[in-house]
Amino acid sequence: MTSTRTTVVWVPDWPVVAAVRAAEVPPHLPAAVQHGARLTAVSAIARAQGVRRGMRRRQAQGVCPEVVLLPADDDRDARLFEPVAVATEAVVAGIEVARPGLLLLPAGGAARFHGTEETLAERLVSVVAERTGHECQVGTADGLLAAILAARTDAVVPPGGSREFLAPRPVDDLAPAAVTDDAGQAVVELVDLLRRLGLRRLGDLAALDAGDVHARFGTWGTWAWTLVRGEDLRPPARRRPETDLEVSTELDPPAHRVDVATFAGRRLAEELHALLTEHSVTCARLRITARTDEGTELTRAWRTDMGGLGGLSAARITDRIRWQLEGWLTAAAAEHGAGSRPDGGVPDEHAEPIGLVALGITAEDVAPAGAEQGRLWGGASGGDLRAHRALDRVQGLLGGDGVLTAALQGGRDVRDQVHLQPWGAQAAAPRPVDRPWPGHLPPPAPATVPVRPAPVDVLDGAGRPVRFDGRFAMSGDPVRVRTHATDRRPAVDHDVAGWAGPWPLAERWWSPAEAGLRMHLQVTLGDGRALLLAWRPDGWTCEAVYD
Repeated sequence: MTSTRTTVVWVPDWPVVAAVRAAEVPPHLPAAVQHGARLTAVSAIARAQGVRRGMRRRQAQGVCPEVVLLPADDDRDARLFEPVAVATEAVVAGIEVARPGLLLLPAGGAARFHGTEETLAERLVSVVAERTGHECQVGTADGLLAAILAARTDAVVPPGGSREFLAPRPVDDLAPAAVTDDAGQAVVELVDLLRRLGLRRLGDLAALDAGDVHARFGTWGTWAWTLVRGEDLRPPARRRPETDLEVSTELDPPAHRVDVATFAGRRLAEELHALLTEHSVTCARLRITARTDEGTELTRAWRTDMGGLGGLSAARITDRIRWQLEGWLTAAAAEHGAGSRPDGGVPDEHAEPIGLVALGITAEDVAPAGAEQGRLWGGASGGDLRAHRALDRVQGLLGGDGVLTAALQGGRDVRDQVHLQPWGAQAAAPRPVDRPWPGHLPPPAPATVPVRPAPVDVLDGAGRPVRFDGRFAMSGDPVRVRTHATDRRPAVDHDVAGWAGPWPLAERWWSPAEAGLRMHLQVTLGDGRALLLAWRPDGWTCEAVYD
């Protein structure tokens, strides 16, 4: 690992700054951004009155009754941060947006051009203030973590001094280097583990051996160990802003059939592919938009394959248009009849089929071909590219729903928590994960979930079936699990080495016709396997298998 001289431009409390500007809240009022029942960002004025990040809404209002609470919105934060990025690029040719509110740039060439690192910082602060009206702080150091923490005090850490700069700081200071929600949760868990093991300073972690850190703390431990030593996993990836490329057409007369609309879409795909080739760029997403004859706007985004090697041909763009049109026209018509509505409205059985009057395609996240930003642990391999090409080929043969990917969604049992969507489609899961789901199973999630649960018998020490009464009390401890006989294998008894639960799940209790009761039980068998079992009034089933 090596360190890169990095400059960080940081706008403090950006989520609340963006929310206040979008809602036109007077700047003298205390404000905070809330996600669910807790605050995720707090303005400086609100902090001065005792409001803190992580507080519950009612607690914050009790401390400061006049605080203005605004909803969290990642799209809003990114959209309003773009002028800050553009202003910064007036000083430095290329930047990396780590997250809304935080910019990275290699300091070496920029500092030499402007004279010194201090001069570069002054220039960045002035330009951002003049062009956007936002106040920012700038820090420079060796390595990502040191540069981020230096920006919080407008400091310039001398070359080679990042490790000493970081050593006395608490391990909680690892959190600002996590730039995504998933990484943030992983770092919180890592920090908690480090503190419980007595590693309370960054210098304590840096003094450990690399092999010991990886063996004990895994991938995130190695990530943290690298950063606290003033090193980097990769240098900042330069951001070259490119405008989105868009093509569109009006459909007159309106297109009521998929083949008619796809024919127009193919012409658009050829035009867009020609534009991408002409500009020598590639794109990370395709956004397909349509307007119906009722004025409804339809839109859907699709990921494209990686690598910038010419894989996004006009035929592949056409495939994605065809799949989306089938979803908007054919699928809805087949399910609800000719008068169905692609926007989910109530159909009129006497109405004409929905027609499309406009169609458009936009290439988003445009970048020079071959200049895609690599992943955290390196760029894409040839195997990745071949796998993506193969999946695209299979999807082209079978259709948009021929290749599905699984995404996590909110739910109570192992099947409810899986959302399947076409390969390459970018759509939010219908049920958010961060909502409360009473009765859901505790982690970890099982590794294998069969398509259909397998019936089993759970027996107590006397050989009687284990059951539950109306108070959710179990008739006896599970001692054996018996699989049912099939054409290929006889019934087999397995001894239970341990069990946990039960977890009751009563669904739709308000509807007697749909009400159902399930009791989940985790058991470990004598041969080392772990199962998730479910009891219903008609018997037991094996729902999933743990690793």
